[in-house]
Amino acid sequence: MNFILLQEAAASSSPLGGGSMTWVMLIAIFVVMYFFMIRPQQKRQKELRRFRDSLQKGDKVVTVGGIYGTVSEIKDSYVIIEVDGNVRIRFDKSSVLKDSSDLIQAK
Repeated sequence: MNFILLQEAAASSSPLGGGSMTWVMLIAIFVVMYFFMIRPQQKRQKELRRFRDSLQKGDKVVTVGGIYGTVSEIKDSYVIIEVDGNVRIRFDKSSVLKDSSDLIQAK
């Protein structure tokens, strides 16, 4: 009889404090994911947008396709990049990734 009462008491009590501990862990996972994944990505996007808005004629840049060149003309939605000699290519502003002079100095 004692055995049956102990089993009923164990079954009625919820393990790990019930559902509240589950919610705490779920919220903790979202907080960690925000600080390690979402926030750094937003910071990189903001820096890239700032870089693209500050482009000037004569800046050395690298495109998404890996083409190195010098900015020769800037419009609202596109940039004309001089690749070699008199070769000029039009690129969308969103395809310009970074300043190539930073890459050359790093080597």
